[in-house]
Amino acid sequence: MKKSYLIIVIAILLLIGCKRPGGKGADATGDAKNLKSTDNVETIFAVNTTKAVKGEINDYIELNGDVQAKTKVDVYSDVMGKLTSVYVKVGQYVKKDEIIAEVDPSKAGMNYSLSPVKAPITGTVVDVTGRVGATISQQIPIIKIGVLSDIEIVSYISEKYISKIKLNLPVLLKFESYPDVVFKGFISEISPVVNPQSRMMEISISLNERDGRIKSGMFAKVKIITEKKSNIVKIPVESLVKRYGEYFVFVTKDEGKKVEKRKVSLGIQIDNKVEIVNGLKSDEEIVIRGQTLLDDNTNVKIVDTVTPISTKDSIEF
Repeated sequence: MKKSYLIIVIAILLLIGCKRPGGKGADATGDAKNLKSTDNVETIFAVNTTKAVKGEINDYIELNGDVQAKTKVDVYSDVMGKLTSVYVKVGQYVKKDEIIAEVDPSKAGMNYSLSPVKAPITGTVVDVTGRVGATISQQIPIIKIGVLSDIEIVSYISEKYISKIKLNLPVLLKFESYPDVVFKGFISEISPVVNPQSRMMEISISLNERDGRIKSGMFAKVKIITEKKSNIVKIPVESLVKRYGEYFVFVTKDEGKKVEKRKVSLGIQIDNKVEIVNGLKSDEEIVIRGQTLLDDNTNVKIVDTVTPISTKDSIEF
């Protein structure tokens, strides 16, 4: 009797376990419903957009330079002897043939008259290297004179940019003494050789107009405009996506609900803007932020529209 009762109890417990909610059968059904529900969900990416514009773009090279007098002359003595007098100092204006120093050519047992040293040009004394009492020769310069009213900016170009440098290219200049003023100039001279040690080529820049504010010895920030283009399509650099060595932009379509992946060819790229040679037209709306995970025909939602870059191109320091 006890044995039969035990069998009945076990059978009832097994029956309850099979019908209990949340069993294996119920879980499988629930998972299938959830899977079907997940399959119907479409991913939508939030993006910011802007428009491509037609305008101008300038390419330039940024350098440093030093202001120097165009005309500089080293002054030498005609005789060897002891420098007895120097009559000028740095910054002093002198005229041609003015006596600026004297040298005593006397030797032991032989006395000679003092030999005058005359200014070879009219200008300003920019350096005095001779020291009174020192013995000098005809090969040692005593004084340097420059024409400070006629100055130039001397700079040096890296070998990799030499192909872009030409005479008369426009140049923008800025000096620490006048931080709010941009001066204009042009390339006036190009050295025919490259320094084999530094791999740099010397260039000279002249101002479009003489300006008394610019002094010899000043330091200049230089931007040489190597190329100017107008009526080109340009966009912010951050709109580009690079994949497998090629560049793309994502253009909105279907009233901004989807995007088209568009391959583009690039031109000048400078100051966070880039010229688009092929693949995009002006006024087309492109994704500027949120494009990292996008692909062709992806669903998007435009959450913000960014003001397009200016059609004009200004070079700033």
